Amino acid sequence: MSNLADNRPRSPPQSSNSRPSSRISHKSLPSQRSRSFNDSEETTPLLARQADYDRQNGGNLANGAPGSPTTPSSRSTQEGFEDDKKGQRRWASVISLSFLILVVIAILCLGFAAPAIVEEYAQQAVVFDPTDLSINSFTATGVRARVQGTFKLDASRVRKKVIADIGRFGTWIAKEIETKESEIKVYLPEYGNVLLGVADVPPIKVNVRNNHVNTIDFLADLEPGDMDGIRRIANDWLDGRLGSLRVQGVATVPLKSGIFSLGTQKISQSMLFEGHDLPAFPELDVKALRFAEIGPPGQPEGVAAIASVSVMNDYPVKFDIPPLRFDVLVPNCLPDQEYLFLADAKTDAAHIRPKQFVNMNITGLIQELPQKLTTACPLSNTSPLDAILADYLLGKDTTIIVRGGTRQEAETPGWLVDLIRGTTVPLPLPGHPFDNLIRNFSLADVHFSLPDPFAEPDTPDSQPKISAIVKVLIALPEDMNFNVDVDRVRADADVFYKGRKLGELDLHKWQKATTSKIEEKNHAGLLVQAKVEEAPLNITNEDAFTDLLQSLVFGGKGVDLGIKASVDVNTNTALGVFVVRKIPAEGKIHVKPLSGGGFSDMRLQIGSLEILETTQSSLRLQAKANITNPSEYSARIPYININILNNDTILGNVFAKNLDIVPGNSNNIVAVAVWNPSVVSGAEGSKVGRDLLSQYISGYNTTLTLKTHKDTIPSQPALGRALSNLEIVINTPKLSLPHIPGDGGHEDDPDQNDGGPHFIRDATMHLLTSTASFRLISPLPKTTLYITSIHALAFYNHTIPIGSIDHEFPFAVPPGESTTPRLPVIWDISGTGADAVRDALGGTLKLDAKANASVKIGEWEERLWFVGGGIGAHVVL
Repeated sequence: MSNLADNRPRSPPQSSNSRPSSRISHKSLPSQRSRSFNDSEETTPLLARQADYDRQNGGNLANGAPGSPTTPSSRSTQEGFEDDKKGQRRWASVISLSFLILVVIAILCLGFAAPAIVEEYAQQAVVFDPTDLSINSFTATGVRARVQGTFKLDASRVRKKVIADIGRFGTWIAKEIETKESEIKVYLPEYGNVLLGVADVPPIKVNVRNNHVNTIDFLADLEPGDMDGIRRIANDWLDGRLGSLRVQGVATVPLKSGIFSLGTQKISQSMLFEGHDLPAFPELDVKALRFAEIGPPGQPEGVAAIASVSVMNDYPVKFDIPPLRFDVLVPNCLPDQEYLFLADAKTDAAHIRPKQFVNMNITGLIQELPQKLTTACPLSNTSPLDAILADYLLGKDTTIIVRGGTRQEAETPGWLVDLIRGTTVPLPLPGHPFDNLIRNFSLADVHFSLPDPFAEPDTPDSQPKISAIVKVLIALPEDMNFNVDVDRVRADADVFYKGRKLGELDLHKWQKATTSKIEEKNHAGLLVQAKVEEAPLNITNEDAFTDLLQSLVFGGKGVDLGIKASVDVNTNTALGVFVVRKIPAEGKIHVKPLSGGGFSDMRLQIGSLEILETTQSSLRLQAKANITNPSEYSARIPYININILNNDTILGNVFAKNLDIVPGNSNNIVAVAVWNPSVVSGAEGSKVGRDLLSQYISGYNTTLTLKTHKDTIPSQPALGRALSNLEIVINTPKLSLPHIPGDGGHEDDPDQNDGGPHFIRDATMHLLTSTASFRLISPLPKTTLYITSIHALAFYNHTIPIGSIDHEFPFAVPPGESTTPRLPVIWDISGTGADAVRDALGGTLKLDAKANASVKIGEWEERLWFVGGGIGAHVVL
């Protein structure tokens, strides 16, 4: 071991195989007194300085000139002068010897008589500034560390002036202190005095005078102590349970100062680290995370995860870490359960440099997923893997555990393997918010179904249902380079209209799916398609739903519905089969309007009408209808009940069961109607209903208003109320009656329906008997109706009276075509009318008619009026 002198140039550190060495260099601070008097060293004897002075002033003083020979006269003078100098030298020697004795006594007093003062001074005045701490090499038992820094004693840091003065004086006298090879042991008292480590420190010599800066550079062998204890402390620190740590250092140090040996000193020092004094766990920054399939093509053996990690080294340490292997663990169902093994990981060699970022690559190999990782937790439908992936996809940080592996590289020292084995380090894995992982979410071939009317409220069967093909376009992340196949899909989706939440689409049932890989704009993607049958749609905003229907029916243009969904996909990968849950997805569904912008293109035709039941105030009818649906959407309606209105007056209702409405024509739809205007709307209802029927049989263009109510869908009163604001006005459907060519309406009355079917086919006037009979077509295929009385007027050319009928006796109108009895006619024989009848004898005369008749069906009877035109009347004798 060699100590370097003050001005000796520094040599490079010794090799790792040589004994540790130290080098100390000294630099005087500018505040120190500068040397003078012919630049004499402090080590130069005091008595030699006068001789130097004499030599400098010449050895011969002859003739008063320097260098001249000494004359006899002057020699006597010189001898007297030399006698005086000898006396001075003797006094100087006495003084010097006395001073030296005092110095020795001071050192002894400082070293042995006053150790407490020296210790206090040293503790407060010492200043050590490490500039570099590096691991020179790994050894079989530990590491060889190189320590570089500066050391000095600064008396201004001492709080008590007396201590500072004594310490400054004592260290000025001692000047240098040298330690021989020493051993330092570090214990942790609060952990059962566990041995943390042992350091073998080489000899060190330092200048201890005030503010003298020493440059230190030495190698020391460091060996770890109790491995189990070290792991226990490390785990407490990593888990955040280490609030404070007391460290006790015990050193055996042989000391000497100059020629004085101070013996072997055993020094014990205890230090408490707490709060900010404890080092914080460095923040790990995962720069990149990529996944790649490994194994032969088509025969994957697993998935490799490659992570690039960066961490800041805030300390002045420098060393290289060899490649290490670790076990990657993930959380179990509960925090107190044992972590689950996921992958083997290996790090590349890492180069630690002071105050710099450390970058390293970590490669993990996942060969298969453990069963416990994919098994649902107790009392839950999710597995530990589900929780990890959910947080990752939502952008939340997920903490995984990295534990030292049992299998390491051959060149890894055994003590390092023992140290990291069982040591666990939490590694925060930053979430990857895949907001655009699902690029598009849409529905095609949509089919709507109304709820089951007999379902229990607030159950899935009581909700409207949608059947469709769900299309999910998944954008494969660039950092996932392995094959993925999706065979099942499910989702929960919120439906929005104009920014307002309209309802919730329940797609929670697994649906079989097909997957096809597509390339779109240089990005790979998966198109997943699944057929969904009768997914419940829970309407949560009645106002928004009403606005939507009004836009569809009356807006004349399509609407866009927004969808925000949480999608689960069942995937097949090289790791096996597992579910990725709650992938956020957004999309739009464009709903096209009804053709023509409303229900104007919806055509309703009544095929047959059957009376099921009658009362004095109501009719219960059943009809078969043909409906033309102008939209592109189909619907299944288990039950529907709709009010029938005219002039804002409720006249009855119609209901139907198990309807299947498809785009285009839907034929033979059976519906039941109840006609009871007086019951539901009183006298005003009777009047409106009577006028509507009269206008209808007279061939006028009439309309009906269909409007829902709270009982439209019994299991969904809220849906019925939402629809109640939506009124659908349709033309009164025409009954299917045989059409007679030329049987047109009143050509001068724009309110009448030209070309529409009439219930009166024709008439025959018998002039001799003054009677008339009529051929009628009944709209009721199975029920006979009765005309109990009739009062009618006939006109020629719209205004010329022909005759009148006033008949108070009932007659029957059976189903199909029938002829009435001959009804008595009172002719108007005056004027043009008689001439028209006489001229038409044996031919046909076109007549108009106005009538009031009482019609009875079963128990129901109503007084109706009739206005008809273009009735063909045969005139016979």
